[in-house]
Amino acid sequence: MAEARIYLPAKSAMQSGRAGTREWVLEFVPAEAKRHDPLMGWISSGDTRLQLRLTFATLAEAEAHAQRLGLAYKIQPAHQRTIKPKAYADNFKYDRVRG
Repeated sequence: MAEARIYLPAKSAMQSGRAGTREWVLEFVPAEAKRHDPLMGWISSGDTRLQLRLTFATLAEAEAHAQRLGLAYKIQPAHQRTIKPKAYADNFKYDRVRG
């Protein structure tokens, strides 16, 4: 039986916005280990389900899809954002602690 994981992706460190973090993702867990091709030097796998990445608007839709296909799935909880309020003017405060 195929195994899948459902998660809400975190924001990439390479972007300032939150694009692509509002949709739930269903990905398959690898069924076999990846192997090294000695001729070309590529890494490959015979498991073609690793190429699938399904996105859903809600967690309920992703769960319903996994149940409809008869997949064993695991839900990873969403990461909570911590917002640290900052002001650009704080960089020039007289009593700023230097470190």
